[in-house]
Amino acid sequence: MDDSLKTQSDVAITTEDVGFYAGFNRIVALFPKLLIGALIVWVGSSPSAAGDILLEAQNWSIANFGGWYIFVTAFYTLVCLTLGLWPRTANVKLGKPDDLPEFSMFTWLSMMFGAGIGIGMLTYSTAEPIFHFAANPDTIQNLSNGLEADNARNAFKWAMLHYGLTPWACYGVVGISLGYLSYNRGLPLTTRSALQPLFGRAMSSSLGHIVDIVAIVATIVGLSVTIGYGVSQLASGFFNITGAEWLVGEGGKPTLTAQLLGLILIVSASCLSAMSGLQRGIKWLSNINMALSVFLIAFFVLFGATLFAFKAFFYTIWDYLMALPAMSTTVWQGSDTETATALKDWQGAWSIFYWAWWIAFAPFVGLFLARVSKGRTIREYVVGAMIIPSLVCLVWFAFIGGTAIDLELSGVANGAIVNADISAQLFATINLILSPELAVALSVVIVILLLTFLVTSADSGILIINTLASGGNQNHKSPKHVMIWGVIFSVLIGVLLAAGGMDALRSVMIVGALPFSVVMALMAVSLVKTLVAKEG
Repeated sequence: MDDSLKTQSDVAITTEDVGFYAGFNRIVALFPKLLIGALIVWVGSSPSAAGDILLEAQNWSIANFGGWYIFVTAFYTLVCLTLGLWPRTANVKLGKPDDLPEFSMFTWLSMMFGAGIGIGMLTYSTAEPIFHFAANPDTIQNLSNGLEADNARNAFKWAMLHYGLTPWACYGVVGISLGYLSYNRGLPLTTRSALQPLFGRAMSSSLGHIVDIVAIVATIVGLSVTIGYGVSQLASGFFNITGAEWLVGEGGKPTLTAQLLGLILIVSASCLSAMSGLQRGIKWLSNINMALSVFLIAFFVLFGATLFAFKAFFYTIWDYLMALPAMSTTVWQGSDTETATALKDWQGAWSIFYWAWWIAFAPFVGLFLARVSKGRTIREYVVGAMIIPSLVCLVWFAFIGGTAIDLELSGVANGAIVNADISAQLFATINLILSPELAVALSVVIVILLLTFLVTSADSGILIINTLASGGNQNHKSPKHVMIWGVIFSVLIGVLLAAGGMDALRSVMIVGALPFSVVMALMAVSLVKTLVAKEG
């Protein structure tokens, strides 16, 4: 089968002319399928043993590379903020001087938030503050008391560590790098292009293939965890609406059957949306996401713990910014005392898990954000894709999570929220502040919002995988390849849920994100080198 050579500047990517992989680089398109296929066969043939091995691999990764995750994410944040604040780089446009933004500001922000973190907000807007209200490094060190008023501000501070500037900087490193080198330097919109300033034409060969394959695998594992959490909450939402007992099992956890049915629904809708492209399905779903999100937040502003939430919002901005340098660079490694061990365990379960999650999500979200940010300056990108989303996350935490904390503090909840499964804590909160009929009605709204967030993330991810596999072709959305990836996602998530539930998904992601964290560090160095050389 003959290959065609697409040469753009200093990166040349071979793609097939005819056949099943026409328009794709066969190696980049096929190798991730083989890797994921092997993982599916291994896990599916021995779920219990695979779950144990994956957990061991996760523990090994955290023990040996936990410090790397902490410091490298701090590095990403420093790079992005510096580029956005330094006048010589802040005014650089991602595109030609006369390029105008393709999407309106509202749609742009909607697409970024929906693809980047929307599902996480529905699950963690309640769960993150509530978990840290019960325990965090300050309570472990006896600086505050779990489930007491003196720990409320600390709960929001630690929640924002995981949903503030740092995760959006992970996306920013990829988004700014790919946007600049693609639109300003004429390179393909694919991960390998971001390393061209460091490695030159080597990115056209096997090394470039490896970079794109690593990005695809990271995308698959990151998106799998996100969809896994989403379908779990979807099952809890349907249970809150219908009361059908088959949806939840022991301890209020969603059953495997409910998760698998939700998974099939989400992936099927995602494939249909992905085939319609950015300007149709994804754009309209993103706008619906934002409209429903505004409605949900407005509801909590009117009927939640409003005064408590406003105080939490402004106090948290101060607390977070003051503590960010220390929170971002402290690595707890000791095991000589009970406190040291507890701090190390907390960091592994929370911060390192999150940094792996954001890194695994970065090739997908970063490339997606580059795709929709043409015509905007680096300063606009940093403000619109880092600072504004961080504040939006804080709004969710303050008004939804703040309402949950206030209910626990006042004794109204009496542990009903704290002790609920993570997928059900949002629904437990609305059940306490509304009548049964209104709680069901609002649950319907939340389920619809969750569905649109899930579909937006999954279809965007499938489009990005096809873009990477086709050498940066943004318009290549072959229906058969969209469907193949939909099936792969469904089977992978299904077998991992069967092997160990969300713990198995988390383990695969923490290990799978590690190679791409190195690629991202090199991308940041490459971006700074390129911009300094241009503007120097």
